[in-house]
Amino acid sequence: MSMDSAGLSIIVGVDGSAQSDAAVRWAAGEAAMRGMPLILMHVVAPIVVSWPVGPAQANITEWQEDNARQIVAHAQDTLRAGVGDAVPPDVRTEVRYAGTVGAFVDATTESWMVVVGRSGHGGLGRTVLGSVSSGLVHHAQCPVAVVHETDTRAADPTRPVLLGVDGSPASEAATAFAFDEASRRGVDLVALHAWSDVGVFGFIGGSWPQHDDLGYEVLAERLAGWQEQYPDVTVHRRIVCDQPGRWLVDESENAQLVVVGSRGRGGFAGMLLGSVSSAVARAAKAPVVVARSSFE
Repeated sequence: MSMDSAGLSIIVGVDGSAQSDAAVRWAAGEAAMRGMPLILMHVVAPIVVSWPVGPAQANITEWQEDNARQIVAHAQDTLRAGVGDAVPPDVRTEVRYAGTVGAFVDATTESWMVVVGRSGHGGLGRTVLGSVSSGLVHHAQCPVAVVHETDTRAADPTRPVLLGVDGSPASEAATAFAFDEASRRGVDLVALHAWSDVGVFGFIGGSWPQHDDLGYEVLAERLAGWQEQYPDVTVHRRIVCDQPGRWLVDESENAQLVVVGSRGRGGFAGMLLGSVSSAVARAAKAPVVVARSSFE
């Protein structure tokens, strides 16, 4: 995955919710760290009616426009109040009139990253991804960051970046992104790899120690080139026995960011997000970036 971001911006979806506010704060820090413009984007979905409408339709449209202005203004206030010294070089606002999920997916074709809350108004918290965040992690063309309203790591900037590694093209994109993030943040990288991805899970049985060295050897090979490119990043390797999603969610408690690929081993281009990435984006206790491979 190329880290070239020339001419691109970070877009953050805003809707006035607490999840949206958290996404704005996180995105502002990311934009400031990378010296990139930040766009506060709100989408006004069309009103679908099945009966004739009269002058009242104009009032509904005026209400939507007024509501959009209030939401964008609230996002600007949130940004000013919550970013401290982490100020993006350029902050813009944008209101689009279209289907919400489609508008944000379309925005991924023209941005370096899109940041959204885990669920917006009407969301059900950690148990279910909101429609916008779910649509983006399934269909986006650029990295997608999913942030929960309780995802705050500003008080402890020394927490590491957590990376899920499985060796697929999507995993390579995630690895590139995670090393770059850890280097910019000046923190360690924890690389977690599941035995099932090494292809030996069926042979482990009760002799885990005998296969442990092989797992670390495979993981080291997959990270070696990136460690040469980012010698300033200290890497901690973790080998676990299957169920990588559960392990990543558990480890996210001690991370400031989790990075995963958009699909893992055995996936096909155009398929929905793999079960591991979906589980992590849904339940991780830190912001999650779903990186995408150029081969998708």
